[in-house]
Amino acid sequence: MCPFKTYSLNLHGRLVTIDRPWVMGIINVTPDSFYSGSRVNDEHSLANRVRLMIDEGADVIDVGACSTRPGSESVDAMGEMERLQWALAVIRREAPDVVLSVDTYRAAVARRCVEDWGADIINDISGGTIDKEMFPTVASLNVPYVLMHMRGTPETMSSLTDYDNVAGDVLEWMARRIDDLRQMGVADVIADPGFGFAKTVEQNYELLARLNAFHALNAPLLVGVSRKRMIYTPLGCTPDTALNGTTVINTLALQQGAHILRVHDVKAAVEAVKLTTLLRQASTNSKTIA
Repeated sequence: MCPFKTYSLNLHGRLVTIDRPWVMGIINVTPDSFYSGSRVNDEHSLANRVRLMIDEGADVIDVGACSTRPGSESVDAMGEMERLQWALAVIRREAPDVVLSVDTYRAAVARRCVEDWGADIINDISGGTIDKEMFPTVASLNVPYVLMHMRGTPETMSSLTDYDNVAGDVLEWMARRIDDLRQMGVADVIADPGFGFAKTVEQNYELLARLNAFHALNAPLLVGVSRKRMIYTPLGCTPDTALNGTTVINTLALQQGAHILRVHDVKAAVEAVKLTTLLRQASTNSKTIA
């Protein structure tokens, strides 16, 4: 089992430490996200979802207002901000101390969410490739930034899966982008290899098999596989019935030192973290005795 490396994040001047794996709960204020169980469209449903996630042990809530499923159609920036404004207000009211992440690839949306609506982290599925202003924006905002690997856009990424070596190519791309961010003054970068984005099912498993290599980036490692095609296609099921498979893959990622699990099902992920942590502690104790 891979050792767990500790990292710290600066959240608006508050230093928090990732000294155990975190669970990031997904909430989508969209009508078309690929998993219907993640969607909420009214204040009452959102408040209930937030309270449940906190009760189940979520460390972070990640809210998105623009679906990024393969082949999805993008809402415009104004529509995205209208959805996020009310959603972030409800989340901050229900869980004022939770770490709050916003899933957006638009720099203008990121700025409003951080400056006006209380977001702590920006989670960009495009790794700064869709909006060239994203890197300078997060640098000026001084917030942690989730850099995810993707090619193209949500509309085109499914056709952009030609790699020489998927893990090596993704790792090299992320290393260059993280270096760019750090030179711009972004101190806290979280690395997400982008499972399911511009990768075939087989390539996702090649990436998972070499996940340990991504610790060379010297950044917290986020894994988001929850109910994705890489799980439900091999199992012959649907996103609605892919929880067990999700837990299996999350456990394998934790064994390779993942720092954050981005999930639809908080309780199952928290349980995977607890049991994997016990195994890591037992492994450490066994080495000490030996």
